[in-house]
Amino acid sequence: MPELPEVETIKRDLQKIILGAKIKKVCVYNPMVIREPSPPVFKKSLEGLVIKNILRRGKLLILELSNGSALTIHLKMTGQLVLRQKLSNSGKAKNSRVVFHLSGGKILDFNDQRLFGELRLVDDWGKIKFIQSLGPEPFDLTYGDFKDMLFKKKTKIKPLLMEQSFIAGIGNLYASEILFRAKVDPARSAQSLSEGEKKAVYKEIKKVLSKAIKHGGSSIDDYVRLSGKKGDYVKFHRVYGRQDQPCFVCNSKIKKITQGGRGTYFCPKCQM
Repeated sequence: MPELPEVETIKRDLQKIILGAKIKKVCVYNPMVIREPSPPVFKKSLEGLVIKNILRRGKLLILELSNGSALTIHLKMTGQLVLRQKLSNSGKAKNSRVVFHLSGGKILDFNDQRLFGELRLVDDWGKIKFIQSLGPEPFDLTYGDFKDMLFKKKTKIKPLLMEQSFIAGIGNLYASEILFRAKVDPARSAQSLSEGEKKAVYKEIKKVLSKAIKHGGSSIDDYVRLSGKKGDYVKFHRVYGRQDQPCFVCNSKIKKITQGGRGTYFCPKCQM
């Protein structure tokens, strides 16, 4: 699933290319991805509106529109937003579920192979239950905030970083990379971290996410940028997806364990 760096990358790409564009036509090829309102109302209500602002909250994209409503897009596992300059012969790309025809001849495809993505047209995006459950944005946190949030938390630090009600936007990939760089065992309870370890995790959250955004995110599964190109942060991964390969620091074999049903990659020596 695309995490904060990938969604932030798409947001910035959209801001450069479609901000101020008018939605001239909406083609719905698979209504399953439209969660509200009904697909016919979704289509009719969007046509003719102008995209006034583009935001991100956690892993959710928010397109604020000229009538005060908002189009929210959650990519989930296999969702993609890809800009095309012209239609294929069939009028749609292979996995297009919804196609937005914009002013200036731009065509924005919402692709989703597995149909887990979610599109919503809402009057007030702040009232979406998912939004209301989110924790703070990583870049908004002070160290004092982060330290207070960890106080008396018995949860293991890796699953805690992935908990969206704790911090918004961090998923499995970046939690693993953050903890490796902070030299913290992912199986440690949050409350057991020393002052130095807490500071290291806080510092690496911001460093890792910032660098991943700079490199357009990580294309490990279906994620691509608006242009269709892959993000190239994968070359900076130190543990994620590297089970049994040598650690870049100490040459020990990278290990993989399961936490909360998700694979956790770590170095058993560097993160002792």
